[in-house]
Amino acid sequence: MKGIVSGDEIVIGNAALMKNIGAAANDASPTGEKFARDGKTPLYVAKNNKIIGVIAVSDELKPDSADAIKLMKEQGLFVTMLTGDNALSANAVAKTCDVDCVIPDVLPDEKDAVLSNLQKYGKVVMVGDGINDAPALTRADVGIAIGAGTDVAIDSADVVLMKSELSDVPRAISLSRRTLLNIRENLFWAFIYNVVCIPIAAGVFSPLGVTLNPMWGAAAMSLSSVCVVLNALRLNLVKLDRHTMRSKHPVTLDTSNILARLQDNKKAKEQSKKFQNTLETEDKNNQISAKIDTN
Repeated sequence: MKGIVSGDEIVIGNAALMKNIGAAANDASPTGEKFARDGKTPLYVAKNNKIIGVIAVSDELKPDSADAIKLMKEQGLFVTMLTGDNALSANAVAKTCDVDCVIPDVLPDEKDAVLSNLQKYGKVVMVGDGINDAPALTRADVGIAIGAGTDVAIDSADVVLMKSELSDVPRAISLSRRTLLNIRENLFWAFIYNVVCIPIAAGVFSPLGVTLNPMWGAAAMSLSSVCVVLNALRLNLVKLDRHTMRSKHPVTLDTSNILARLQDNKKAKEQSKKFQNTLETEDKNNQISAKIDTN
C-alpha cells in the first residue's frame, strides 16, 4: 500500500515490498522476525524509502481448527497449509495446528500452480474463503468454500460449509465417502437382479427345466428397486463421529520438490524482472544519448 501524506511518500507492506522499493529493514528486522516467530505477519512502514515502524497483523485461529486438522489426518488425509504469509509466521501457525506440510510465501497466482503439482500425488481438496482462493478452488478436484467467505469463492467451490466451521470439512469428506460406498452398493443390487433374472426370463435355462413366471419376474424387479431405495435411506442413520470417520490408511507425501519448484519459479520471475528493468534502463539511456547526439 502506498500513499502521500503531507508531501511524504508512505509505503506499508511486507519485507519483499520494502526490498523492492530499496528500503532496508535495518533495526526493524529483529522486531519483524520476532512477530513472525509468534505467528504474526510483520508489515513495515516506510517514509520516503526509510522504515520508521513495524505493524504486526495476525489471523485468530478458530477454536476448532486444531481438532479439525487432527481429525482430517486421522481420516488419512495429508494436510497442507498454503499461505501467502512468510515462512516464520506460517510455521508458527502450522506448529499450533500440527499440519503435515507448510507452503509459505505463495502469491495468489501461484496457488493454482501449487495445486497442479499436488494433483500429481492424488485427489486434492482445497478449502478457502477469499477472492484469491477462487482459482485454486476451481483447480482442485473438490473445492470447499467457507460459508462466510466471499461470493467469488462460494461460486467457485463445489461444496459450501454453511456453518463456516472447519470441523465440518472432515464431516463432509466422511459423508461423501459413505455416499460413494452407498452408490456402489446400489449398483450391485440393481445389476444382480438383472444378471440373474433376465437370462432365466428369456428362457436361456429352459432346456434344463429352469423357468421364471412373469409374475415372479415383475416382483423381482420391484424388489430390486425397494432394495436400492432402502439402502440409500441408510445414509440418514450415519453417525459422523470421530470413531466412524477414522481411516486405517494414513497418507504421507514428500512435497519438498514442490517447495523447490516454487522457489525456482520465484527466482526465475525475479531474474526476468531484473532483466526487464535492465532493458528499460538501457533503452532509456539510448534515448537520452540519441537526443544529445541530435542536439
